[in-house]
Amino acid sequence: MFDARFDKMAQVIVNYSIEVKPGQIVYVWSTGFEAQPLLLSLYREILKAGGNAYLRADVPGASEIFYQYARGAQLDFVSPVDRISVEQFDAYIRIGSETNTRRLSNADADAVVRQQTAQRPILNKRMELSAEGKYNWCVTRFPTEAYAMDAEMSLAEYTEFVFSACLLNDPDPIASWKRMGQVQQRYVDFLKGKRQLKVQGPNVDLTMSIDGRVFLNSQGKRNFPDGEIFTGPVEDSVNGWIRYSYPAIYNGREVSGVQLWFENGRVVKASAEKNEEFLLKVLDTDTGARTLGEFAIGTNYGIAKFSRDILFDEKIGGTIHMAVGSGYPDTGAKNKSAIHWDMIAGMQEGSISADGVEFFRGGKFII
Repeated sequence: MFDARFDKMAQVIVNYSIEVKPGQIVYVWSTGFEAQPLLLSLYREILKAGGNAYLRADVPGASEIFYQYARGAQLDFVSPVDRISVEQFDAYIRIGSETNTRRLSNADADAVVRQQTAQRPILNKRMELSAEGKYNWCVTRFPTEAYAMDAEMSLAEYTEFVFSACLLNDPDPIASWKRMGQVQQRYVDFLKGKRQLKVQGPNVDLTMSIDGRVFLNSQGKRNFPDGEIFTGPVEDSVNGWIRYSYPAIYNGREVSGVQLWFENGRVVKASAEKNEEFLLKVLDTDTGARTLGEFAIGTNYGIAKFSRDILFDEKIGGTIHMAVGSGYPDTGAKNKSAIHWDMIAGMQEGSISADGVEFFRGGKFII
């Protein structure tokens, strides 16, 4: 599939999202062959910017074979190339281009968790280097039939959904992302120095400390599309309950009706209407998996439809999302885990206050 907007997408990602400089090395990884038009456009733009690129496209079916036949120490194997991609590269672009988003639904959950645990040092190192300003990364999507089916759209409709969410129909997408960043910066500035958040509504009753933590302005840099502000709550401060109004999807498995109860920062009780056993297994991945690593507010009101893809859904304007597992060090978060599982709740009937001052009500910022 070719569309000139893929060239535009590549230009924005290379020149704005990760800002490739001459001599830098960029690891470009697609989860399938479908993304060839975008992969090649990115390669072209990286070279034009004076950078160098290593291109990777996964072979469809390989992951299924791995989890069917890998045993013991094989589940702990980490490719030296993956290590090098963090230790010796300057930037990372990951393109989701799945042809079957449910391909690992029947994979052994213990095996999946073990492999993710083995990959944890790479994830943590990438986050640490990014927080230090030494490593740029961006995650995006290429439209496929699989994503379109999950979103209950035709491929043509889904493609337009992606381009619209990425602001690629605007005459100058980079200027549009910068304008979004300016609006969001007002919210970030308001929250600077605040100590306590209270989140209330039909689906949530939570308190958490953000004392000493930083809200970041997510404006098309690490995620593409984007649109959120987020932080890492003080690890032992989260108390209360939340019911996630959207299905939570992880490794191709959909867990719906999720409810979590927090005491002193840890999930002490969890339930789900569908796939509860999988939810509990993931929460027991490691010691950090039951601690909240991220709290965020979605600000992209151009994403109006749930698509079953967290890259888009967590940005829906008027929602919050919280991730159990690893936090982002540049927010001040200290929790580390092999997982980072975002779950989304609507806030159209809820409110958020900081140090007793309400700043978000009915799905909108009111400051």
